[in-house]
Amino acid sequence: MPDGREPATIRVVSRIAEIPAEAWDRLAGTRDPFVSHAFLSALEDSGSAVAETGWLPQHLIVEDGAGGIRAAAPLYLKNHSYGEYVFDWGWADAYHRAGGRYYPKLQCSVPFTPVTGRRFLTAPDTPPDRRGVLIDTLIAGMIQLAGRTGASSIHVTFPVEDEWTRMGAAGLMQRIGCQYHWHNRGYATFDDFLGELSSRKRKSIRKERAKVAEQGVALKTISGADLTEAHWDAFYRFYCDTTGRKWGGNYLTREFFSLLGERMAERVVLVLAEHGGRTVAGALNLLGDDALYGRHWGCDAEFRFLHFEACYYQAIDYAIAHKLARVEAGAQGEHKIQRGYLPTRTLSAHWIRDPGLGDAVASFLARERVMMEREIEGLGTLSPFRKDGGGVKDDD
Repeated sequence: MPDGREPATIRVVSRIAEIPAEAWDRLAGTRDPFVSHAFLSALEDSGSAVAETGWLPQHLIVEDGAGGIRAAAPLYLKNHSYGEYVFDWGWADAYHRAGGRYYPKLQCSVPFTPVTGRRFLTAPDTPPDRRGVLIDTLIAGMIQLAGRTGASSIHVTFPVEDEWTRMGAAGLMQRIGCQYHWHNRGYATFDDFLGELSSRKRKSIRKERAKVAEQGVALKTISGADLTEAHWDAFYRFYCDTTGRKWGGNYLTREFFSLLGERMAERVVLVLAEHGGRTVAGALNLLGDDALYGRHWGCDAEFRFLHFEACYYQAIDYAIAHKLARVEAGAQGEHKIQRGYLPTRTLSAHWIRDPGLGDAVASFLARERVMMEREIEGLGTLSPFRKDGGGVKDDD
């Protein structure tokens, strides 16, 4: 039986449907739903991440002599920088003003998904040294593909730490960002969580939750076989409202949500808010092995604090009830800190063909990393948790 040490062949695959789901998922595992064959194929089959939208799949796979897939990377050739959450617009603009052509570029990521996870997929039982070799092989394959396609650069966004370190050793430029995550400290109830906050923050959260109820808004969580097309119709309405206001267009098609329900309903945690017999808001989460990932939110009416309840507090309730280690609430938002979501470092790595642009970006990133580390440290001082680590006082 092949042990993964045979001569390897790198192949580019233009549709994930060409790769058997079993073979891909053997590498992807179950921890992260976003790199699953079901999620990535839903993006492509729905027309959300395809050439027509600027996301041309160029997935890399490493095959052994027997044709077995030993490693893979979700990869796209792009002609824009939308839907990535690690911003390089300034780099593109500077290069264009200097007479260069920044697009196309290669993007190794999950489209429209700012969630940290493995970008270089190998079987879970792959020894660390062998995994390192396979990562190096995929990096080399990306650089070779950049030459063949005329791509100006390679961007690997939201990788895990060992991949980021390996890419740095391979000469890719390293970047740091920040998100806000909630961590479960073994809470049995939401009140247990509140008991670790300062009195002022604890009272503020209770008032916010009470205000939602006082407005006559009721929330329910739907998952698995209980999901229907009516639920997706309602949620897509909210999604379009939010994306229309933020970006002026929808990244995800209506069909994507139907495929999500068909292919991975057990991973969907959909929070819907109702008022006066009408569904007025929704928050879409996906479930990993040990985390809940908040992805999209929308509302077609105005209710005070409903966003916080649907996106943050309902997610905490769910994580506690299901003994999940953390909730990742998506990109940006310092307002999450006072609600128990603390700053967490995110990572990306970048390769640029042009030495002049590469040197300029490298200099910028060196300064930015120092600034980001200080910013994350400073944001950590805003933690709402009690400094004494104690429980709720009698007067609370």
